Amino acid sequence: MVSGLRIAVICGVFLCVALMRGPALAQGSGVPTIVPPAPVTGAPGSIQPTPQPPSVGVPQVSPSAGTISEVAVEGTQRIDPNTVRTYMTLKEGDLFDSGKVNGSLKALYATGLFADVTISREGDRLVVRVVENPIINRIAFEGNDELDDEQLSPEVQLRPRVVFTRTKVQQDVKRIIDLYRRSGYFAAVVEPKVIQLAQNRVNLVFEIQEGPESGIRKISFVGNRVFSDSDLREIILTKESRWWRILTTADKYDPDRLTFDRELLRRYYLENGYADFRVVSAVAELAPDRSDFFVTFTVEEGNRYKFGEVDVTSKIKDIKPEDLRPLIKFKAGDWYSSQQVDDTVLEITNVAGNFGYAFVEVRPRVRRDRDNLTIDVTFEVLEGPRVFVERIDIRGNTRTLDRVIRREFRLVEGDAFNAAKMRRSQQRIRNLGYFSKVDVNKVRGASSDRTIIQVDVEEQPTGELSLGAGFSTQDGVVGEVGIRERNLLGRGQDLKFSVRLSQRTQQFDVGFTEPYFLDRNLSAGFDLFNIRSSRDDESSFREDKTGGRARFAYEISENWSQGLRYALEFIDINNVDDDASQIIKDQEEAVFKSSVGQTITYDTRDSRLSPTKGFVSRFATDVAGLGGDVRNVAATLRSQYYIPVTKKWIGVLSADVGHVEGLGQTTRITDRFFLGNDRMRGFEVGGIGPRDRITDDSLGADTYAIGSAEITFPVGLPEEFGVRGALFTDVGTAFGADGSSDLIEDSKEVRLSTGFGIAWRSPLGPVRLDIAYPFLKSDFDKTQLLSFSFGARF
Repeated sequence: MVSGLRIAVICGVFLCVALMRGPALAQGSGVPTIVPPAPVTGAPGSIQPTPQPPSVGVPQVSPSAGTISEVAVEGTQRIDPNTVRTYMTLKEGDLFDSGKVNGSLKALYATGLFADVTISREGDRLVVRVVENPIINRIAFEGNDELDDEQLSPEVQLRPRVVFTRTKVQQDVKRIIDLYRRSGYFAAVVEPKVIQLAQNRVNLVFEIQEGPESGIRKISFVGNRVFSDSDLREIILTKESRWWRILTTADKYDPDRLTFDRELLRRYYLENGYADFRVVSAVAELAPDRSDFFVTFTVEEGNRYKFGEVDVTSKIKDIKPEDLRPLIKFKAGDWYSSQQVDDTVLEITNVAGNFGYAFVEVRPRVRRDRDNLTIDVTFEVLEGPRVFVERIDIRGNTRTLDRVIRREFRLVEGDAFNAAKMRRSQQRIRNLGYFSKVDVNKVRGASSDRTIIQVDVEEQPTGELSLGAGFSTQDGVVGEVGIRERNLLGRGQDLKFSVRLSQRTQQFDVGFTEPYFLDRNLSAGFDLFNIRSSRDDESSFREDKTGGRARFAYEISENWSQGLRYALEFIDINNVDDDASQIIKDQEEAVFKSSVGQTITYDTRDSRLSPTKGFVSRFATDVAGLGGDVRNVAATLRSQYYIPVTKKWIGVLSADVGHVEGLGQTTRITDRFFLGNDRMRGFEVGGIGPRDRITDDSLGADTYAIGSAEITFPVGLPEEFGVRGALFTDVGTAFGADGSSDLIEDSKEVRLSTGFGIAWRSPLGPVRLDIAYPFLKSDFDKTQLLSFSFGARF
């Protein structure tokens, strides 16, 4: 009886367990189905917003639930089922394992090929159902006006015929927005749209609302007492938005530029003695409408310091402190300037470099006395090894030959290293004009006494097709067409052709220059020309000149150079007016002129294009008579001295003298000097010098001398306008002409003119306007109050 009751109880328990497990067993599996949210779908051609990534569930599978007899893949269209199986961690014959099912699910999603993945168990089969991500058919941009498709396409990671993924779309949206912000459009909004097509394809459209360009509405400074806001705005690179800044990006917000502005402010204050200066903050606040930024610099100026004790010490036995002290250009009691300290460090380093010390270290030790507001400076020259050049590596020159760059170096392999020569080499390479960027650095070589010079360059176009137009009071309307290649075939050769037409002159030129003739530091070249000049206004004749010139030039030293030339010209004086001077009529003929000449130059200017300091002088002589019909000798000397009066005021002193002398014959009118206009302001071309007493024709001068003093200065407009004013005084004389003294008015009287001018570096070319009044002149001189020139090359 008890045994029967026990059996009944056990059977009841088994029956309850069976009833509880019945629903699960009815499904045929102990693994629940994982179903992420369904992907966004739509009829072909419909527009749907980009869907969000689906959530991933974690399946629960008993490790003892049996063995997998088959892995079935359903829903693939382009992808082979075996490819799906290779990404999974479960294979046929494996035990059902919830951890591996979860890993397989993550692995399939990680491929980026599927929008949805479901893994379920059906008996002994593991069924994988997938929905493939669509293929991109086309990518388009809508609403972009300021940035065209060519600018936006490189920022987009997705491409046509690539699998569409939501993550990459969001990344592309961020890249496009970043590009707009770099271009100054901080209000730009980018919304991706997906157009569903047949065969599981989509078109991806980036709808863009660019919004207004975000400029700089206001730049303010807080805490500045010594320098005004306007002074500090001139120092920084960031500028306030103005209509005239249409050709610059300085008035667009750039966080990197703002960081550099902090450094510029620090340098400026340190240069003026404010050693405690610091920029507390630099904040750019975007206006509510996202149209502009308000930039605020908060500064602490601190006190102004003077130099205290100044000294120099050296641990290099070959360099004595007493030899270095003259390099220090300041003394105790002068206002402290970090720029003067840096310049002194550079000067001392140059001297050490001249002795062959490449890695010498010059440390300016400073001691600040806040009570007395002084700074003691001691320049310590630390001992370094004597270093030699191991090799010179040149990188980045894809077109220019290595030898074209190497021949500009003042150093060669095996030389004792010289820092000054390395900097000079860098400047010479930049002066070539072949490269947009030139970096020359030194790195340690194979041993401590060897250094490697690394040259990194970025090439730039050297071919030029120029069209020019302009006007001047001397030549009238001017037009010019030119073709030039300054680096022919990467060999550094210069080939040019130009045509210049004006109301006064028609000129055709062809020129070729080999800068290193026969692989020597000797440039050689030739010119062919045809020039027709009308001198009807001042001398009643026309001059036609056809010929050629061979020329050579070489450097004597870093500052001295000399050029040699030989010219053969056919010169024809024609179209002489009936009422022209008899002296001109006597020379109405065609002649051959054979001449040889030279020019020696001394140049220490800091820049050939926009010099601010330095001296340049050119002495030229020409002798005609080596064959031909013309025999004379001519010499000219022209010098200019640039003096920085202040940081922005530049003084220029000029001297210009010349003389031509006939050799057994009278000088021809085409070889004489016609002065005026730009060379002697306040007078017409040929306005001073000998003149026919009857016809009033200018006859040109055999001798002249001109001196000029000029100072240029800013006129108060923003610097980016490129407008400068000038005050000048010209003084000179011109005299001497062969012929009967009864027919010629000639005088050695000194002429003097004073005036002012405006120079503008306009976007279309240089513009110069001068107004000069002649205070001293001869009765027969021809004056000109206004002279104007405008040139454009594009």
